[in-house]
Amino acid sequence: QPNMNINEVIANRANEIAGFEKGLKKPIHPNDHVNKSQSTNDSFPTAMHVSVCLAITKDLYNAIDELVKIFNEKSKKFHNLVKMGRTHLQDATPITLGQEISAWSSQLQEAKKNIEVSLRGVLELAQGGTAVGTGLNTHPQYAAKFAKKIAKITGLKFKSAINKFSLLAAHDALVFVSGSLNTLACTLLKIVNDVRWLASGPRCGLGEIFIKSNEPGSSIMPGKINPTQAEAVSMVCCQVIGNHTTVSIAGSQGNFQLNVFKPVIIFNILQSISLLSSSITSFSKHCAESIEPNINQLTYFKNRSLMLVTALVPYIGYDKAAMAAKIAYQDKSTLKDAVMKLNLMSSSKFDMIVKPEDMINPS
Repeated sequence: QPNMNINEVIANRANEIAGFEKGLKKPIHPNDHVNKSQSTNDSFPTAMHVSVCLAITKDLYNAIDELVKIFNEKSKKFHNLVKMGRTHLQDATPITLGQEISAWSSQLQEAKKNIEVSLRGVLELAQGGTAVGTGLNTHPQYAAKFAKKIAKITGLKFKSAINKFSLLAAHDALVFVSGSLNTLACTLLKIVNDVRWLASGPRCGLGEIFIKSNEPGSSIMPGKINPTQAEAVSMVCCQVIGNHTTVSIAGSQGNFQLNVFKPVIIFNILQSISLLSSSITSFSKHCAESIEPNINQLTYFKNRSLMLVTALVPYIGYDKAAMAAKIAYQDKSTLKDAVMKLNLMSSSKFDMIVKPEDMINPS
């Protein structure tokens, strides 16, 4: 129905421009002329592929690149700022804030590469396959010339699909694209949750970074500021992950020479692209750009962490190091105090070995 309607609109507008009345179907006929060499079954998937490629290359890539740029700048700026790492939500060995942020940048770059790989199949067009993929009622050169023209208009490397039967009967290429968007959503969800954790507080959470206060976040608690930008991205990620489930199921519903679930597939993919593009852009501007370290909190955690004991393992062995950490935890003392209490090494040797700034690279 959408394809038929578009044909009628184009034909009527052409007749109007030519000086004829709308609705006469002449001299331009919606089927005989506008739809010549076409079928809904090949023009609809072609439109799906073109729209997805344009939305990703024009909007989503720019949004990802901007956030990567911000994270790269932050990573470089904080490359020497030592803090404690965390695994299992528990204290781990030291890391720099720059190293921590570099992981976010790397994740996003890999997610973009995955999307680029997935687009290869979507650059193939079904146009020219007509009803079932055979190309009935088309000129032998129509498909190739059409793809060449679309490539010129869009600036993208579209080409005519070698096997058009598959592009009408199934939409595996679009399911693959949706999967890459799903991966990006997983990446973003990890990143924004890290930001929420690191900025939690301001006094009873981790509080290791500061982020921009965009708006009052509570109707009952004066002065409370919530990480709304991170939360907005989180909700978008949930929607995108759900959209991928829909696309996956719809993509499996082809029967013989046609998958009729095209509308729900393209609706969900385009929605995912739009949501991701806009939310990443907003997060970049209203949150990521504002990230700054809470030096006092980072220093406090670094000086109190028991996992600095890892540096002692090559000198006193795993078991004695574990005992020192346990004693320090039980006595609520420092690691150095526990090592001295157990007579494991001298104070000067401890100071020489346990240097967080020396624990952020291979040693």
